[in-house]
Amino acid sequence: MSTVTYILAIIVMGIVALVLIRGLFNMMKGGDANISNKLMQLRVLLQAVAVILIMLTLWITGGGRPS
Repeated sequence: MSTVTYILAIIVMGIVALVLIRGLFNMMKGGDANISNKLMQLRVLLQAVAVILIMLTLWITGGGRPS
């Protein structure tokens, strides 16, 4: 189970980076402000999911304490 949450956390962190880059490009080219706002909201939501997955992984594995 911890491997699954670890992999999911890595995937979500990658998606967060992609959404951030997409939002930056949208702002740099002077794109629609509504799209920038939606991308920011999506990024914050994905960051929350990533933090939850990281905390879940730490909880499952015992917080990184040696066995």
